[in-house]
Amino acid sequence: MEQPLLHPKTKPDEHVIERRKLGRSPLEISPLGLGCWQFSKGTGLVGRYWPVLSDEDIVAIVRMSLEGGMNWLDTAESYGRGQSERALDRALRIIENQGMELSDVHIATKWWPIGRSANSLTTTIEDRIAALGGRTIDLYQIHQPFSLSSIEKEMKAMSALISNGKIRYAGVSNYSASQMVKAHTILKEYGYELVSNQVKYNLLDRRIEHNGVLAAAKELGITIIAYSPLQQGVLTGKFHGDPTLVGGIRRYHSSFKPKGLAISKPLIDLLEQLGIKYQRTASQVALNWLIHYHGDTVVAIPGASKVKHAVENIGAMRFALTGDELTEISEVSNAVLS
Repeated sequence: MEQPLLHPKTKPDEHVIERRKLGRSPLEISPLGLGCWQFSKGTGLVGRYWPVLSDEDIVAIVRMSLEGGMNWLDTAESYGRGQSERALDRALRIIENQGMELSDVHIATKWWPIGRSANSLTTTIEDRIAALGGRTIDLYQIHQPFSLSSIEKEMKAMSALISNGKIRYAGVSNYSASQMVKAHTILKEYGYELVSNQVKYNLLDRRIEHNGVLAAAKELGITIIAYSPLQQGVLTGKFHGDPTLVGGIRRYHSSFKPKGLAISKPLIDLLEQLGIKYQRTASQVALNWLIHYHGDTVVAIPGASKVKHAVENIGAMRFALTGDELTEISEVSNAVLS
């Protein structure tokens, strides 16, 4: 049975949210950041995945996330062709006008490489800055490894953006182990380091543990930013409790079909059992595992299309599973995936 969510302010003395370094940079971030794909306003191919959120809803979601202890937000040029970035800026302006101090809030966004060359990194950066209302881009990421230019040329362009003060740190997304290592090596030649690789990672998708990405990240001190940390909602357990809730694009995904739900049921059962112990939900336990099992290496960016989702994300950072529980979850996860 799903447990009641804990508002982040209900227990001021509960588990402190400790910050961790982004890669080997001095920038300190919360273990969870807010993924902002859902702010796309229904624009573009990927934007249609989410319902259109009002500016009022976006403000409430962002404010709750920041009040609860998150200090970074992840968006992208491709999220609604800049609509997510602009919606995020509007929300932050309103929140600032309401009196919240945002000097410790950091923004990550991404450049879309497909069909473009490395030259586009420098020629379009002002568009990204403008979409974000002139705010500092703390982390600029190459969204995919596929472009018209080599990794060498892209990293040269990224180093120029850093040296010219257009961005603070460089990251990549969806890079393989060899691509990530190459990008890191080239950036080092310009005096900088690759700080992150944003990849899909969750209890039902653990490929980075076997393809070299996670091992290389640990060796080089690169932060893994896990997107889709709840496997599009499978790990919430709500679809196991009521399969009739499966709709939209989820109907075509094997994880949401009866066979897929049956396969992942033992994992959901364990997450829910631990949720009862900690007065948390299955998804909060899944997120807690993700940000602790590999020490400080992995952070995650769950989305939130409702304020209650933001509250739930915050609650995932405010307790600590034991070492034995982390191991047990890992073992059941691997058994489900085998």
